[in-house]
Amino acid sequence: MAAKRLFCETESILTPPLEKKRPRQTFASIIGEVVMGNSLRHLTKALEPLLRRVVCEEVDRSLMQYSRSLTRASSLRIQALEPSSYQLYFVNNVPSKIFTGSKITDVENQALRIAVEDGGGDLPSLISSSVKVEIVALNGDFPGDKQDWTADEFNANIVKERTGRRPLLHGDMNVTLRHGAATIGDIEFTDNSCWIRSRKFRLGARIVPGSDRNNSPRIREAISEPFVVNDQRGELYKKHYPPMLHDEVWRLEKIGKEGVFHRRLNDHNIKTVQEFLQFFTVDQQKLRTILGMGMSERMWEATTKHAKTCELGHKLYLFRGHNFTLFLNPIYQVVQAVINGRTYPFPELQNIHEGTLKNLRKQAFDNRQWLQDIEGNLSDSLLLLTQGNEESDYNNVMEKSLIISGEVEGRDWDSNSDQIISATFQGNLLRSDFMFFGRL
Repeated sequence: MAAKRLFCETESILTPPLEKKRPRQTFASIIGEVVMGNSLRHLTKALEPLLRRVVCEEVDRSLMQYSRSLTRASSLRIQALEPSSYQLYFVNNVPSKIFTGSKITDVENQALRIAVEDGGGDLPSLISSSVKVEIVALNGDFPGDKQDWTADEFNANIVKERTGRRPLLHGDMNVTLRHGAATIGDIEFTDNSCWIRSRKFRLGARIVPGSDRNNSPRIREAISEPFVVNDQRGELYKKHYPPMLHDEVWRLEKIGKEGVFHRRLNDHNIKTVQEFLQFFTVDQQKLRTILGMGMSERMWEATTKHAKTCELGHKLYLFRGHNFTLFLNPIYQVVQAVINGRTYPFPELQNIHEGTLKNLRKQAFDNRQWLQDIEGNLSDSLLLLTQGNEESDYNNVMEKSLIISGEVEGRDWDSNSDQIISATFQGNLLRSDFMFFGRL
């Protein structure tokens, strides 16, 4: 049985499978195929002219539209190159240095304004209606020496933010131009200008595309002067012009915050501009020694010149010693003295021996914890005297200079007296650009 099964399996393997029978074509089927082929050829010949005509019409229409667009683009480019008498401009000037995160204002801290100027006639009719203007940031070296530019050149020089950063300009970048002028709202830079080639930005203003509904002549864009944008943290180290009495001493030129000079001054308890000027008035040589050899003569002159522009204000100080009383300004310059019962107004202080006055002032400086504040005003005549008036002018202003208009309590001027001394000085304040009172 096993041999018979093996023989059958072997026979089935060796026997090839029967091929599928192809259907036999009849005469009718052959005639049908011939008729169908002829019909397709006739249909193709009939449709070919129609298809050719449709394709030609579509091609011609497309070429005509493309030609019109080229003509229009060329005319627009030619028009853009034509000079325009209308131009936007910034009414006020942008400061030469601004900081990130701070509102952009003009040099007087006023809001920026833009307007349209016309060089040859009436303003276009669109100016009387509302037109939108966009504020953008531009490269600082654009437009260079060119007095004219195209809209494409302007757009190509718009600066965008760095990759991964916030938009370069933030705030109200779109304003409405009404009757030819507009005020720019709160806008600020979010990044500094150190990463572009010119290291500077400009502000630009352009008419928003589509806001001109009257198809008026092109209004050229406004471009500001170039300026530097520093990081906000740089403002924390900025010098003040002029410095204030209460400013920290590193606000003065050539004295860096936490630098060598700053530390040396702090070691001698000179922490403010006022204390610097007080030391300068009383003992210049010691102050120079404190700063050390690292401060050159040129640096010393720059620092002291900057310090002297400080606004003194109207406060005066009174110091009472044995048989003398001194009236001092905020930097310890003597403005009036009473010695042994005799009053020396400012013009007569020159009659006191220089060494004596210097010694009295040194006593007041060394015992400054006993100074008493006096609210008063310095007269206009004192300002004139400090500006180098002649000796003959002294007599004309003698009675006006540093006159004590109120009664002074405690006339014995005893240094042990607990009387409160009050005095009011007539006139105006001594202005910030004070002159040092010679040897006072």
